[in-house]
Amino acid sequence: MKLPDNFPALPEFPAGEVWLAGAGPGDPRLLTVLALHAVSSADTIVHDALVDPRVLGLAGEGTERIFAGKRGGRPSPQQAEINAILIDRARAGRRVLRLKGGDPFVFGRGWDEATALAAAGIRFRVIPGVTSGLAAAALAGIPATSRDTNHAVILAAGHRAQDGKSAADWEALARLGQPIILYMPMAQLADITAALSRGGMASDTPAAIIQGASTAEGRVIESTLSRLADDASREGIGAPAIVVIGKIASLRQGLLSSMVGWQ
Repeated sequence: MKLPDNFPALPEFPAGEVWLAGAGPGDPRLLTVLALHAVSSADTIVHDALVDPRVLGLAGEGTERIFAGKRGGRPSPQQAEINAILIDRARAGRRVLRLKGGDPFVFGRGWDEATALAAAGIRFRVIPGVTSGLAAAALAGIPATSRDTNHAVILAAGHRAQDGKSAADWEALARLGQPIILYMPMAQLADITAALSRGGMASDTPAAIIQGASTAEGRVIESTLSRLADDASREGIGAPAIVVIGKIASLRQGLLSSMVGWQ
């Protein structure tokens, strides 16, 4: 795609800088223009597990690719190691792209890396991405908000707390009465739904699981709070998946006859 002549100029990617960019939920067509520019300009790309291979395929010939994915229950690089790679490559005069699925500042540890770069005196730029929770819901025909149902929505990380950080208080979140969009929830789904029930969320609250949003393997499972974990197990749903819990999860049925499929 050729950009129009009146499109704003894209910034130079200087040697020795680190750009923290979001790759969106998967499909390369959901990259921002600036993220695409960064991928094609970088000398080194440090990427997460959920960055689609087709996105990495847009990099220039000879680009160094370093895998730095964190996957639950598997050996993963420590955050300090990733920070050190970014700093070392930047100090070596390379144009370093830290590429994350979704948005770097939404459950992406982008803040950890930004503060490490700032402390090391490394210049950096943040390139927002389409965050996976909102994108997955939209692609499934689920609005994050609607005037008839809610004027707020909760984004929450579903994995267990790490590094001594606090996990979400699910019972307290249930009492807020707002829809919840869960990132990385599958390993703890049964515990989360049980805690939401203890917090007073009704057992028949609509829910949906969106697996592989924006990919050819994508699918949506509709359920309720009480059945959600069992339905996920029976259907063989695994990561990557987004879970939506709340009345918004039931709204998609009114759209399905007219909504064009993603692919």
